[in-house]
Amino acid sequence: MIERQAKYPLGQVVRHRYYPFRGVIFDVDPEFSNTDEWYQSIPAHLRPRKDQPFYHLLAENEQSTYVAYVSEQNLLPDETGRPVNHPQVRELFGELADGRYRPRPGLGH
Repeated sequence: MIERQAKYPLGQVVRHRYYPFRGVIFDVDPEFSNTDEWYQSIPAHLRPRKDQPFYHLLAENEQSTYVAYVSEQNLLPDETGRPVNHPQVRELFGELADGRYRPRPGLGH
């Protein structure tokens, strides 16, 4: 197995490449680690490879906040400089600076 290095660090604010949501990374899996049912629910033309990092996000869109699981290939840095308005952000992170939240002690593996 090839050792993969995550492109984005914990606390990075990112946006989805295709869908209108953004979020802050609070965990990362070195490769896909969810159910086959979840994977098959992704439209085939957007279905990512499993052999890449997948990120857990505290996510938001115009209607709600939620937790998202997104492949590295489908993420881009969010360059708005705006905070993520998810209710759990303050539990896991400190202040936002330069597009990245400072993780609180104990966050991560």
